[in-house]
Amino acid sequence: MTRSFVLTNHKGGVGKSTSATNIALGMVRMLRSVNAINTRVLLIDTDSQGHATLVTTGRSDFGADNSLYGVLMAERKEAARVMVDTIVRSHWDDDLHVLPASPMLEAAERELTGVAGAPYRLAEPLKRIANNYAAVVIDTRPSFSLMTEMGLLAATDAIVPVEPRYLETVGLLSVIGKINDIRDGWRHPSLHVSGILVTKMDARIKGHKQLLDDLKAHSLLNQLLCGVIPANEAVSYSHHSHLSIFEYDPKAPATKAYAKVVAGLLRQILTKTEA
Repeated sequence: MTRSFVLTNHKGGVGKSTSATNIALGMVRMLRSVNAINTRVLLIDTDSQGHATLVTTGRSDFGADNSLYGVLMAERKEAARVMVDTIVRSHWDDDLHVLPASPMLEAAERELTGVAGAPYRLAEPLKRIANNYAAVVIDTRPSFSLMTEMGLLAATDAIVPVEPRYLETVGLLSVIGKINDIRDGWRHPSLHVSGILVTKMDARIKGHKQLLDDLKAHSLLNQLLCGVIPANEAVSYSHHSHLSIFEYDPKAPATKAYAKVVAGLLRQILTKTEA
């Protein structure tokens, strides 16, 4: 089964889209470097703001007929075909494929609220095409809305990006609890919280270091820590330029940190594949 990683947090500005896009491309590059048979990775953007779509495709003009909206509104028997037809190649790399978002996702959420089976409208067609990819990465909006539920129910692994200022144990446990509630409520046992990704870490700030130390001292949260991305101007500049961090500055501290995160995730994928 293809592993699907959803990046989610109900707080905005924590580096969710930046992490999703760079992790997805990092997987493509690293799979290619180890001569993997399948190096294709699918990035799904479920956020109507479309930041992940914009930086990876250079476009913000996707609408009802050529975005995730069309997939969600299609007849269920046609949804997988529509999904395949809607996916585009990223200008970052031909093996990074993107299911783009559009502002129409706001309308989709309103139209599908209360519709039987609505939370599975992404998971069902994705399940039918996922084997075309080595991995799937899903970006979500900063809330636990219907669109975010769709992303979670389409995933096997949830990663929670978080800034140091939001590293309080109670807050993180609350986010993890909400994800588990969605998993249990919709009977999706294959979903697990498999990572906490600390972003925008500035070791010069005493409070940042203290909060990270507290996380590492926690018996549960320490086991979930999958990476620490340092605060780095290269991240902001690459995003503004619609470039990946790997292309913008291969030697930047954040680039090396994202590469380390990707290596850890791929070890999980490859180990499970071999097993």
